[in-house]
Amino acid sequence: MRSLLVGLALTLALAPAYADPFAKSDPKIGKTLVDKSCKTCHVSMYGGDGSGIYTRPDRIVKNANQLTARIRVCNTNAGANWFPEEEMHVAAFLNLTYYHFK
Repeated sequence: MRSLLVGLALTLALAPAYADPFAKSDPKIGKTLVDKSCKTCHVSMYGGDGSGIYTRPDRIVKNANQLTARIRVCNTNAGANWFPEEEMHVAAFLNLTYYHFK
């Protein structure tokens, strides 16, 4: 019984490390924001539908923290004026669609 409790405690302690970092955000809202504020720039840089910025072999973003930081930089540079929760919606969309960080 004791080993079962220890196993359960370890599972619960480690669960956040494997959880979706953007689970509380809405990727549908994020897609709308990306379509409105990001696509034009990304298409001009990478052609096609602009998704090459996310899928290129030498992409800058390699983890969830870098994704949120990059979104913050782009938000500022593009003048999108998103609130932090909107940045998280964008992160949720990009993570679901391209990155799959846990």
